[in-house]
Amino acid sequence: MSSEFNLIDRFFVQNNVSRSDVDLGIGDDCALVSVPEGYQVAITTDTLAAGTHFLIDADPVKVGYKALASNLSDLAAMGAKPTWVSLALTLPKPDEKWLEGFCEGFFGLAKQHNVQLIGGDTTKGPLSITITVQGLVPTGEGLTRKGAKVGDDIYVTGFIGDSAAGLEILLDTNKQIKTQLEQELEHRHYYSNPKVQLAQKIRHLCHSALDISDGLISDLGHILKQSNVSAKIQVNALPISDELLAFYSHDIDKCLKTALVSGEEYELCFTAPKENREAIKQISFLLNHDVSIIGEISEGPFTTLDNNVKLRKDSILLDWVLYGYDHFRN
Repeated sequence: MSSEFNLIDRFFVQNNVSRSDVDLGIGDDCALVSVPEGYQVAITTDTLAAGTHFLIDADPVKVGYKALASNLSDLAAMGAKPTWVSLALTLPKPDEKWLEGFCEGFFGLAKQHNVQLIGGDTTKGPLSITITVQGLVPTGEGLTRKGAKVGDDIYVTGFIGDSAAGLEILLDTNKQIKTQLEQELEHRHYYSNPKVQLAQKIRHLCHSALDISDGLISDLGHILKQSNVSAKIQVNALPISDELLAFYSHDIDKCLKTALVSGEEYELCFTAPKENREAIKQISFLLNHDVSIIGEISEGPFTTLDNNVKLRKDSILLDWVLYGYDHFRN
């Protein structure tokens, strides 16, 4: 049976990225990194627990990718460039086949973004993954949730709602054979595309941003609360994929409601002044990323999500009461 240190060396050291700004990486009590002058370090931590964030028998390649992608999306929301990552992994037993798959997904994405694993921990217990990713952003330029201004456009990247549909398919234990459409939506649940490059290119054009991890309606609420403003949303402007529309048998209201509450999208929601529309459009086109304007920031002050978010479908004010994901409510 492999020891803890043999597992670390075999699966995590040998697959690692190597960065010049890492002075001391895996193998000591702490890592040492060099931060260039004029930059701040952005730090984010997420935990993924088996049975909550992924199924116990989920493909470990997909789990490894998703675990890192969720953290990279947090850095993207701040306009930071990813650099270093720490990983704490709790395993019921030293399952080498599972670790091989996990590392394939994890390091495959890490190499795309030149992120080096610099430390962490392994221990025995119920399967869970805790990741801390760090990145660099020029001093004073990091995007936050509290900068939204009245009159700002509200943007969303990519398509939203697909992750929720993919999860619905995964949880349908009666479905033995999946259609091509169902397989594609299931794939999208695991394989998000963190908008790291886009965020770095447009951060100077934006007032606020966050990533959509708990559902658009709830996550937008964080911007509204911290900025003390309200929002008007045109739900028919929400970016809905053809696949989502087909999955829900062209029930447009079902699709729109799903798009508003779907968690684990890891797309960005951000606000920007109207005069920056053309610049944002051009940058997103050059990077081949879809961005959609779904509404605008209106006057507050913020009290509750229900009071401060007005949903309209064309000229009709909707009475939908919707919430995103909450670990202690859902």
